[in-house]
Amino acid sequence: MGRLFGTDGVRGRANADLTPELALSVARAAAGVLADRDGTQRPVAVVGRDPRASGEMLEAAVVAGLASAGAQVLRAGVLPTPAIAHLTAHTGADLGVMISASHNPMPDNGIKLFSHGGHKLPDAVEAAIEQAVTAEQTDGPRPTGAAIGRVSDLPDAGAVYVEHLLSTVARPLSGLTLVVDCAHGSAAVCAPEVYRRAGATVHVIGGEPDGWNINDGIGSTHLGPLTDAVRAHGADLGIAHDGDADRCLAVTAEGDVVDGDAILAVCALGLHEHGRLTGDTVVATVMSNLGFHHTMRDAGIAVHTTAVGDRYVLEALRAHGLSLGGEQSGHLVFLDHATTGDGLLTGLSLLSRMAETGSSLAELASVVQRLPQTLVNVPVRDRLAVVESDEVAAAVNRCEAELGDDGRVLLRPSGTEQLVRVMVEAPTQERADAIARRLADIVAAVD
Repeated sequence: MGRLFGTDGVRGRANADLTPELALSVARAAAGVLADRDGTQRPVAVVGRDPRASGEMLEAAVVAGLASAGAQVLRAGVLPTPAIAHLTAHTGADLGVMISASHNPMPDNGIKLFSHGGHKLPDAVEAAIEQAVTAEQTDGPRPTGAAIGRVSDLPDAGAVYVEHLLSTVARPLSGLTLVVDCAHGSAAVCAPEVYRRAGATVHVIGGEPDGWNINDGIGSTHLGPLTDAVRAHGADLGIAHDGDADRCLAVTAEGDVVDGDAILAVCALGLHEHGRLTGDTVVATVMSNLGFHHTMRDAGIAVHTTAVGDRYVLEALRAHGLSLGGEQSGHLVFLDHATTGDGLLTGLSLLSRMAETGSSLAELASVVQRLPQTLVNVPVRDRLAVVESDEVAAAVNRCEAELGDDGRVLLRPSGTEQLVRVMVEAPTQERADAIARRLADIVAAVD
């Protein structure tokens, strides 16, 4: 078996790569590895999913795998990924399982795991689960009789999460009008309620999931419909979530996109102003724009840089005792309030900063002067082999030498798809586009 886990759990085409059999095996293995019991109590697992159709099938398999390992299973239903992390901590469960492929298209699905306390898993624990998946095919434990796990629905799961989010709002958001794009995903079940109860006037798009339309031309990876809706309603801003609502991007009243770098900067500056940014340090990934780094430097805020993936942001926050980190893609982690990236919490924090300062989103986001950046996703057959090739490495070195101190090049494999991501920052958009295209052509030719 190759590496089972990507940057954010197990992911693939549902019923092809990610089969019910694999989902059952992963769940059984996770119960065995993550159970924190002395043998006298059943392990407890919280299970949730996004609304894509294959989630019904995979939820059944995951629940069966957990129960067959002797676990007590608490089904939370359709909820955002951060809700499952919160509920795992709130209930004291040994593990949480979220069935979602996040921003990926509907045919894909995935399994995200949380340990006791609602934390994402370190590499070593994922490796132990992968080893257990292989081993249990021949000699995994099979409790019988009264030792078989029981399954029940988790009452008021959504309400518990909503109340948690509202507890973080320091002032009413009255006077603000927003459009929220729920991507026909998990956000649809709670985001409109959360923003309205926080005091904002809310218009909703992408709020009618049917199992097949998740992320389909809408959500945080397709901002055109949100931009149009913001203009049509004369809203102060738009907020876009992805399929499982752990991301948040925004659109200004004028229709300009505000990415995760700018949102992270706005939130960091607000916390810094009130003395609540632990260590006067923020965590960001290697994908963060140089303009973000310059803004933080000028404000006296240090930046700790990690690999791409909110799990690595989380690891750095916990290892260094910090409170805020995030990614350009819109994953932000507020460790004082959450154990993982939370798109709704991010949206509330952004809205709260607008309410506090009386500034527009465009004014707040203008603190980050982005260096022109181009990102090209190159489809390949073997992303790791391409990235490790000598020819690609030499091409990257040539491009970096050409840019010098005026920009940078980042080339990395996707953690979830057969793609190589080529990112270039340069003094002008034309130069960034040209260098990125040249490098992308080399990547494609090597494959």
